[in-house]
Amino acid sequence: MLTNGRFLDYMKRQWKLLVLRGVLAVALAVVAFTRPGITLLALATLWGIYALADGIVALITAFQVRDEGRPVWPLILIGLLGIAAGGFTLARPGVTALAILIWIAAWAIGVGVLQVVLAFRLRREISGEWLLALSGVLSVIFGVVTIGNPEWGATVVVYTIGVYAFFFGLLLIALGLRLRGFNKRVAERFA
Repeated sequence: MLTNGRFLDYMKRQWKLLVLRGVLAVALAVVAFTRPGITLLALATLWGIYALADGIVALITAFQVRDEGRPVWPLILIGLLGIAAGGFTLARPGVTALAILIWIAAWAIGVGVLQVVLAFRLRREISGEWLLALSGVLSVIFGVVTIGNPEWGATVVVYTIGVYAFFFGLLLIALGLRLRGFNKRVAERFA
């Protein structure tokens, strides 16, 4: 079984993947804020690309981390959710804005719950796990609020997704950089 210590060791070595996921999310936010007039279809396509890339990165990470020779299931599920959500969105761009919005919200809720689970696994190993938990909670809140307000116009949806992606991305970047800093402090102690 993968211990929290082994999982943390891997995550500390792979901090760049967390930062990459965060940068992709912030890039999506920048597009949403600088081009709010784009159609929801264009945003859905951009989001589909982001979710697909995020899912692939999470799935690669899952198969690089081993739990007695097996990949870590929360990361596999995050990866599969991202690939499914991104693939569906890219394959069906003509789906109504409401369906795309609900699909994005469901993805955010699923990923958010799984990130909170991962944060709890790390809570005794690292002091910055709250960033991962907070990004998960933010995802769940975004999903619930979005599902509860389907009458929003396309511009509001663009800004909402932009705000979500921006803060989600910043939290992942902060966690990745915190893990990087932890690696440097450990290296300095033993150098």
